[in-house]
Amino acid sequence: MRREIRRTMMFLNCQKASLVKDPYIYEPDCVILDLEDAVAAQEKDSARFQLYNTLKYLDYRQTERWVRINGVDTPYFKEDIRAAVAGKADGIRIPVCESAADVKVVENLVSAAEEEFGLPVGSTLLMAALESPKGVLNAFSIAAATPRMMGIALSAGDFTRTMHAKHTKTGEELFAARGQIVLAARAAGVMCFDTVHTDLDDLDSLRRETELICNMGFDGKSVINPKQIAVIHDVFNPTAKEIKHAEHILLALSANKAKGIGVMVVDGKMIDIAMKEGAERTLKLAKVTGLYKGDLV
Repeated sequence: MRREIRRTMMFLNCQKASLVKDPYIYEPDCVILDLEDAVAAQEKDSARFQLYNTLKYLDYRQTERWVRINGVDTPYFKEDIRAAVAGKADGIRIPVCESAADVKVVENLVSAAEEEFGLPVGSTLLMAALESPKGVLNAFSIAAATPRMMGIALSAGDFTRTMHAKHTKTGEELFAARGQIVLAARAAGVMCFDTVHTDLDDLDSLRRETELICNMGFDGKSVINPKQIAVIHDVFNPTAKEIKHAEHILLALSANKAKGIGVMVVDGKMIDIAMKEGAERTLKLAKVTGLYKGDLV
């Protein structure tokens, strides 16, 4: 299942059958079946076996299925890729990605696995997690490394540690990284995702953080608990007021185009043709989420 929107990407330890058997009931846009941090070194082989069977035999319905492999500096990632591709995962998340060369290493192995298991070459998407200063500084070259690249994501735990920064509730330690990542993603034409919110009981703080990254232009956020999903979706979904304003913009632009009028007032606000793309994006998101039934997009 390939999605048009990816507001939430929920991490799951693929070793635990209770976690992977029916995560779609929580309605995340995507799940990330984790072979990396969630799995101890001595359990990598069994986790990989569980991953393959999960991908092959469980119906995740409308939920997109991603696999976080182990890093390219480990002895595990090559077999992780084979298992993910053999199971027909929608995509592979590259952890601790620091360069376009890291992406190319993974891409070549994915292509080989697609040929090995009879899949169309290019059918498995990639995304890169940026977890270090080097990775963040190389965000654009990573994002533009391959047509397979769906998006780039910030992983704040290791980034904060390597920056010698302190974790704050307001997130000022991540301002520069978030700005760099969203700029790189937009320049490369891919999606961008924010890091997980680790305080599971503070949903108000989660909402404030999600509002911040949504306003910055991020497409979604990583999730570690199902109760975070509704909050994040609520922030990213357009409001009724935003949907109506987007409709008014597109109708006004269409009505005035033949008259040669490029600037007009809509709902008390000055708008011009530059507003068209944003209005269309709002209505497309609203249509995908079932909030808009019109035909302007």
